[in-house]
Amino acid sequence: MPDAAPASAAPASPAALFKAFTRLAMQGFGGVLPVAQRELVERLGWLTREQFLELLSLSQVLPGPNVINLALIYGDRCFGWRGALAACTGMLALPLLVVVLLTMAALRFADVPAVGGALRGMGVVAGGLVLATAIKLAPGLRANPLGRAPAMAFVAATVWMIAWLRWPLPWVVMALGLPGIALAAWRIGKALGKAHGDVT
Repeated sequence: MPDAAPASAAPASPAALFKAFTRLAMQGFGGVLPVAQRELVERLGWLTREQFLELLSLSQVLPGPNVINLALIYGDRCFGWRGALAACTGMLALPLLVVVLLTMAALRFADVPAVGGALRGMGVVAGGLVLATAIKLAPGLRANPLGRAPAMAFVAATVWMIAWLRWPLPWVVMALGLPGIALAAWRIGKALGKAHGDVT
């Protein structure tokens, strides 16, 4: 498989990482993932769409929140432990303060009907943002070692297992992740073998 084109830019320092991840975290009401894709890929150009998909895939199979995992992995890739600390602190510091203040306000005004309606509305918006992000990232599947059709089949199987069968996420990861890894490894090996044969 051909390598993805490199990103057009990179963070200049851990401070730049901290600022960028703080900015995207503070926009992430209802979910940070769509904002992370827009900030890191579209606005800053630190990652290509394919690179973002790769980081996101790894982040989702590791324990913990996927965007925190993504911040740690990307920060470490750029500046080692200092980058990981800067990116993770940016994701958590200011949002933690905001969440504490909003929780105090929600407890005080929990009986107000408008507050409950606002929270339910935010849930709908979060779902729409995740769907929009999936649509934006779908073209990146062209460079996936699985190929577009098998990748879409895995996506459909994932949705079916979670939405219809109600399987817990660890079961879905084991049921589809291991076969997906095996198939991707086989296809990469086959492509490398063919390339080696062409060279010789």
